[in-house]
Amino acid sequence: MIPPTFIDELLARTDIVEIIESRVALKKTGQNFSGLCPFHQEKSPSFSVSQEKQFYYCFGCQASGSALKFLMEFDRMDFLSAVESLAGRLGLAVPNDASSEDREAVAQRKLIFDTLAEAKDFYKQQLRSNPQRGRAVDYLKQRGLTGEVANRFEIGFAPP
Repeated sequence: MIPPTFIDELLARTDIVEIIESRVALKKTGQNFSGLCPFHQEKSPSFSVSQEKQFYYCFGCQASGSALKFLMEFDRMDFLSAVESLAGRLGLAVPNDASSEDREAVAQRKLIFDTLAEAKDFYKQQLRSNPQRGRAVDYLKQRGLTGEVANRFEIGFAPP
């Protein structure tokens, strides 16, 4: 677990404008910076970044947050990756207070997610190729679900 004091220090030493401006075109407007929101389509700028408050806000889609949240949303990073990215920019090492129990829990969680992903892939394949898939396909069609929808939502079939 990363100590909250490290997160606070990291955010205090980070310039949110620098982080966002490296990904989104910003223009100085008064005390703040503005630009087109990267989280929704728009033609006129509704995305505002406050350097003083180290905070961003979109008046169009209400996206808001700190530099960490921006990295998580824009670059699709998890929390730890966003912290490591900011720390790397500042030349800081992320303290690792994880005990062996924490590491075991993370490894166990990863194993569970990997197993679930394998099961999902198996059932999706069954919907495509199992000789008994006909009833399942007919059922999905009755419900108005196309193959595209089944693929998008990763629907599978558990044969009897």
